[in-house]
Amino acid sequence: MTRSSDVIIIGGGLAGLTCAIHLSIKGMKVLLIEKHPYPKHKVCGEYISNEVLPYLNALGFDPFEHGATRITRLTLSTARSNSITVNLPRGGFGISRYRIDNELAKLASSKGAKIIRASVQDVNFHENIFKVMTNRGKTYSTPLVIGAFGKRSNLDVHLDREFMSLPAPNLAVKAHYSGVFPDDLVGLHNFKGGYCGVSKVEDDRINVCYITDLNAFKKHKNIVTFQQEVMSKNRYLRAAFDHMEMEFKNPVTISNISFHTKNPVKDHVLMCGDSAGMIHPLAGNGMSMAIRSAQMLSLLILKYKSGKITSRTNLETSYATQWNESFSTRLRWGRVIEQIFRRNILSEIILILLKIFPFLLSLIIRNTHGKPMKPEI
Repeated sequence: MTRSSDVIIIGGGLAGLTCAIHLSIKGMKVLLIEKHPYPKHKVCGEYISNEVLPYLNALGFDPFEHGATRITRLTLSTARSNSITVNLPRGGFGISRYRIDNELAKLASSKGAKIIRASVQDVNFHENIFKVMTNRGKTYSTPLVIGAFGKRSNLDVHLDREFMSLPAPNLAVKAHYSGVFPDDLVGLHNFKGGYCGVSKVEDDRINVCYITDLNAFKKHKNIVTFQQEVMSKNRYLRAAFDHMEMEFKNPVTISNISFHTKNPVKDHVLMCGDSAGMIHPLAGNGMSMAIRSAQMLSLLILKYKSGKITSRTNLETSYATQWNESFSTRLRWGRVIEQIFRRNILSEIILILLKIFPFLLSLIIRNTHGKPMKPEI
């Protein structure tokens, strides 16, 4: 068995990589275990709120140096193609997971984090020490483990997390396209049984990512048929599929996505990013939440390491409290928004109200986003 580090991070997505950079900068010995190689495409809306920019810059990362597009406007449409366009209160940027994850991994390595490619098979906690076992036959020990393994993992089963036994009837599909689309716009377009985000990322590519009910999808022969027969009834999506060309050989998909409540701490593993909780993509802010939760957890771990937080129990309680205070309102708003736009008639009525009182949409956006992060590391 190898005494590997001060902290092991399981999962190398946005949350895991951000924690690795932050903790490495502050002198902690970090081991990050990620099962996939970089770079890799992931199912993701690939829109990030500007709220995270001060913190990313403090870590030494500027997304615009890597081609991120500036996004300042939102178009929201219903399944019947009624729409409203507004300025985003704080704005955001578009960058692919293929690009940002790869660049953050390089930055983490340059700051001293060790990144290994492996799959974690088991995590055991005994006498204040974790043993983390991988599929490569190695076992690592550490006093702290961060779970940043994403939306759904075999580790969730191993940890007996409650949400894994609940229904998760969602399918998400993502691909990049070439074609004409405004650089500064993110589109959120509803269709019967789901909703789709469209926005620019780096290299003039257009990201199209949608989520739908898996059972409704299965009634159609394949993805192309579903897009033609269901999604294209929304004229904005019909224009996208008719006039843009997919650059992937096949779309990237993920099924059994759960939006049920998760606990940010489970069996002493500190969950971060999607492992701690997911906001509905219609609210458009999951990537920002992952980065914000990484800062929150990193700052608390550093206080624990320095003795300012005196026990593991206090660390876990402080993190769970801060996580819920920061994100519970966003998650509630996300669930409400999703329920509204799942109901076609109600969504049409709501859109009429938003056109009459457009400030309400700005209010909704503000309640699914946070204030600019402090550049605290």
